Amino acid sequence: MFMRESRLRGLARRAAATLGILSWGVMLGSFTLGLFLGRNSATYQSALVAGMGCFFALVIARLLVSIYVTPERRVPLAALATAIALWAAGSAVLNASSNPDVTKFPAPGEWLFLASYVGIAGYLVLDCRRRMTTAATTWLEAAVVCGGTACLTGSVLLTPFAGSFGADGLPLLVALLYPIIDLALAMLVVGQVALRMRADLTGSAYLVLGFVLFAIADLQFVTNLHTGTYSFSSLNDLTWGVGFALIVTAICRTPVSVKVLPRKPGPALLVLASAAAMIVLTLRPGGVLGWYLALAATVTLVAAGGRLAIALREANGAAEAFALSRTDDLTLLPNRRAVRSRLDEGIGSSSALSLMMLDLDGFKEVNDTLGHSAGDSVLQISAHRMREALPVDVMVARLGGDEFAVIVADDDEISLLETAQVVIDVIAQPLTIDGIELTTNASIGISILNDADLTSTDLLRRADVAMYQAKQNRSGALLYDVHQDDFSRQKLQLAEELRRAIPEGQLVLWYQPQVDAASQQMCGVEALVRWEHPEHGLLSPAVFLPAARRAGLMLQISQAVAQMAVNDLRMWRNRGMDIRIAVNCAPPELLSGMFLPRLFEMVRESGVPGDSLVIEVTEDSFLAEPERARSIIREIRQNQLQVAIDDYGTGFSSLSYLRDLPVQELKMDRSFISTIRSDPRSRMIVSSTFQMAQALGVRMVAEGVEDAATSADLVAMGVDVLQGYYLARPMPAADLEGWFRAWHTPATALGNLRADDAL
Repeated sequence: MFMRESRLRGLARRAAATLGILSWGVMLGSFTLGLFLGRNSATYQSALVAGMGCFFALVIARLLVSIYVTPERRVPLAALATAIALWAAGSAVLNASSNPDVTKFPAPGEWLFLASYVGIAGYLVLDCRRRMTTAATTWLEAAVVCGGTACLTGSVLLTPFAGSFGADGLPLLVALLYPIIDLALAMLVVGQVALRMRADLTGSAYLVLGFVLFAIADLQFVTNLHTGTYSFSSLNDLTWGVGFALIVTAICRTPVSVKVLPRKPGPALLVLASAAAMIVLTLRPGGVLGWYLALAATVTLVAAGGRLAIALREANGAAEAFALSRTDDLTLLPNRRAVRSRLDEGIGSSSALSLMMLDLDGFKEVNDTLGHSAGDSVLQISAHRMREALPVDVMVARLGGDEFAVIVADDDEISLLETAQVVIDVIAQPLTIDGIELTTNASIGISILNDADLTSTDLLRRADVAMYQAKQNRSGALLYDVHQDDFSRQKLQLAEELRRAIPEGQLVLWYQPQVDAASQQMCGVEALVRWEHPEHGLLSPAVFLPAARRAGLMLQISQAVAQMAVNDLRMWRNRGMDIRIAVNCAPPELLSGMFLPRLFEMVRESGVPGDSLVIEVTEDSFLAEPERARSIIREIRQNQLQVAIDDYGTGFSSLSYLRDLPVQELKMDRSFISTIRSDPRSRMIVSSTFQMAQALGVRMVAEGVEDAATSADLVAMGVDVLQGYYLARPMPAADLEGWFRAWHTPATALGNLRADDAL
């Protein structure tokens, strides 16, 4: 169906082109015939009537075919076809006389010619593809421009003939209207092109040329009107015919699809037209011409008044729309757009300015429990309380959801915290919703304008970070602290540098030795990652691991650490160092299902015994998905690797996973180990935990051994493995073998034993 419709439209386009060629041929043929036969011959008059009828029929048919080809232009093309039909009817009435040249002007058919111009003007207005105003506005502006043009040109062109008008001056006035209207229509097309309301420049040029030809022919007709009768020449006929052919050719051209940005017409043209009308009313000539010009001027001013009324209404609507665009619908406070505008204004003026961003703690529970209508009531009451409690020069706004903003023209930290406390107090006042008394708390983050701020986004981001920290710490209100900003530009850059550093091998492992408490021999090491930054030197994990977690790089880091640890373990075992390596694994990587398969593959490829690698997991690994964690730990043990519970005693310690899981090692947290000599409770916890581990057959590691006395006490308790700065600090992999050889010399071992005996 679509293909058939497309084929029919193609045939219609070819038919329209053929009709255009035929109309040009008929028009030129009639002119040529007039040259040979003479205009006054009866044969020519008959041929002229037939030729004109054929010409206008072909032109109208071409327009009707174009309506089928471009149905979206049906109305303007129909208006033009009607205009041409009126012109043809006027010509038929005029040429019906046996000798039109002696017919008195204006003949009855003359009013059909004038009516046809209305249809032509309607086409120009309706076929404008880039109309930017309403239809009423368009017609009013057209009336102002046309009326002003009539006043101006009428005053300039008709005033010299004012004496000829008198009682019988109507013929000359009517005749002079034609060239004035022709030029006005040509200027209208030029104006539309200048305003980018017409994309087809070639077609627009045809239109202007056609109206100019009309004006030339009409001026020639006015010049020959001194006899009071119609006095045509063959050149007049040709000029009108070519003008019509050009206009129809321009209209029936294939539309050009060009995307242009329309420009709204300025008021200068309307003001000039209105000024011309006022001048005409003030200085109008006497007689019939004065009445005609007064009528045109009155129409112009009435249309200008109507356009002004519409402009005022549009301005009021625009102002109202602007206000609504900066107002929150629910609370009637300023919205995020207004906040940004106020902040940008303050940044531009470099005046003291601070932003408080707050949200309501527990608001989601209110929505989920009582419904969104109750939540809306909480927001409205909170907004009203804040607005009433703060000075009028302080902007209170709603950013969205349960987030509000308070903008204060102040940068004193104490004053800002006091203002924040006022907000917290008024929001915390009890309120009753659906018969339930609620108390709502708020968390507030405060950012102060500084010289580095370029846009409102900087202040909003810092206030949001401070608010997030206040919510986490439950501290009510906090000033922004760059050291606590995990989302700063520097840390974002650090994350991107880390992303490149991993494949480039900038991560390295340092190892802290672990010593068997009974034999005083090194039995293992714990792998600790470091970053050899090309600019900042050696960075500890506390510096870059938070950024790695936010950037989703922990899996890559864990895999890189595991690969380096396995490679070092294989190297050391080949050199006679029978030790274990402990590698930390965070809960997300442990539960991801991606890290462990790769680790098992590394161990198999390296050929090292599986039980020489210890996977350290924290107790919180069992909290989020306990069943999943249990199955993963069993899988680790099935692959012969050992499992250690790291930082034992600091989390939600449960004896059930010690009973049910194949755990080989407990690492007692340093917070208990460092206080066993000063805190009896810590000593009792360590002693009892060791006895339990011994009964379960689980190895116990004491980390954080910082002095000889603590080491001796732990040995006396029977702890299995010691780790801490007293024994050795973390060291690069290249230094570990030398430390291992020195530690295992008889002198070193004897010195350690004597130190233990002395204590």
